[in-house]
Amino acid sequence: MWNSLAPLYQQDREQAIQEGEQRGLQTGLQTGIQQGERLVVENLLKVRFGDIDNELQAIIEPLLSLPPEEFTPLLLQLSREELIHRFC
Repeated sequence: MWNSLAPLYQQDREQAIQEGEQRGLQTGLQTGIQQGERLVVENLLKVRFGDIDNELQAIIEPLLSLPPEEFTPLLLQLSREELIHRFC
């Protein structure tokens, strides 16, 4: 009985490993993208306004909820006060 099930077990095991690797790659890629976007936002805030204080820190997460094509122009065009008012 075991001999007839061994190939099926091995096939299922290999498929599970491949699916796990794929999920891991997707998760890793998504995490890397999110970290990259955070760095872009933080760097733009630093370049425009100097150090990131508590008020600017508070707008980072809300900004990151937007796609990059939306948050980038806002970071480049709005004043510090406008950003804080809009996202806090």
